[in-house]
Amino acid sequence: MDQAAVEWLATPAARDLLSELPPYDERTALAVSQQLRDQGLDPQRASAIVTQSRLRTRARERWGDIVDELILTPDGAEQATRPAVAAHRARRYVAAGLQHVADLSCGLGLDALSMAAAGLMVTAYESDPATAAAARANATALALRGAIGVHCADVTALDVDELRRGIDAVFADPARRRLGRRISQPERWSPRLSWVLALPMESLGVKVAPGLAHDAVPAETEFEVVSVDGDVVEAGLYRGALRTARTARRATLLPSGQTLTDADLPAGGPPVGGIGAYLYEPDGAVIRSGLVGAVVTALSGRLLDPAIAYVTSDELTHSPFVHAYRVCDVRPFNLKILRALLRERGVGRVTIKKRGSAVVPEQLRKQRRLDRTQTGEATIVLTRVAHEPLMILVEPMAKSASSG
Repeated sequence: MDQAAVEWLATPAARDLLSELPPYDERTALAVSQQLRDQGLDPQRASAIVTQSRLRTRARERWGDIVDELILTPDGAEQATRPAVAAHRARRYVAAGLQHVADLSCGLGLDALSMAAAGLMVTAYESDPATAAAARANATALALRGAIGVHCADVTALDVDELRRGIDAVFADPARRRLGRRISQPERWSPRLSWVLALPMESLGVKVAPGLAHDAVPAETEFEVVSVDGDVVEAGLYRGALRTARTARRATLLPSGQTLTDADLPAGGPPVGGIGAYLYEPDGAVIRSGLVGAVVTALSGRLLDPAIAYVTSDELTHSPFVHAYRVCDVRPFNLKILRALLRERGVGRVTIKKRGSAVVPEQLRKQRRLDRTQTGEATIVLTRVAHEPLMILVEPMAKSASSG
């Protein structure tokens, strides 16, 4: 999608056409495009309208109805921050007492929009002309253009002193995709992570991949991993006034905002012991931030294995940071015994979870030969304890409560 297409999509005429379209359906997309051409649109604009409808439909589940106000690009929609996360980050900048933020590599502008809506001034930079045009259009659509200035520029080519003028904080969201593929190496992001961290700004935040190695986090910097409704969506590094409570690691759950930090970790490490009556699977944000030990403490539990992120306890304790299961059976892994267990319980559908196990779930599904006429369901956890493979038959507590 080029700049001209984006600028046309932002016009009232194009927005009216978008609002009149039926919900996007891949099966009817060609017919809709032809109808638009029959109404007098040239093929390029008809294609842009249908593409925009498709992007909005795909983004709606993650972003909600705000997508109807936004102009999206394919690459921009892949990387854009979810509105709930952008609002969470904006609150961090406001709480730090900051006023004017430079948003480097702003993409479609979701973070800039949230910061402006929270009362901050934002000077945004985006190197791609089409994406920069979309960010300007989005600021205008949400009546935030006065608080956001969008510049089409490669920030790495700017004079750093010029970049800093009038700015008291930086936020960067390096591009981590190229040609639709995710880039895992921080030094291949654009701009490079090392370039961002070397900026001479005391208060700085940068969006990073949740899988960033902990040893890549500089000293005096907080590493926060955020999950939304149980799904890990992103992580961020924060320093200066943006670092909260002098913590080094933080796991945050949205939309509740509940959080754990390394201050919650037990001294000397969490205990390890045999499996109890309940098994807990920590939220992905807890695992990625290295805070499983804090969950062990909160549950008065223990780890099954020091290298595996499963927690167990003898008494049920509720926590928003875990999924809880009642343990029904524990056996050394054996396919024949597993088949017998499932047959005895009348199981026709199985959910397989694994951590630390060499068993491939897809192969196990092919080998277990379930009787599809059976109506029962089961959850099997494949893991290891002291290098020995285990299979644990469990029942999700939410399901148990609802059926009890």
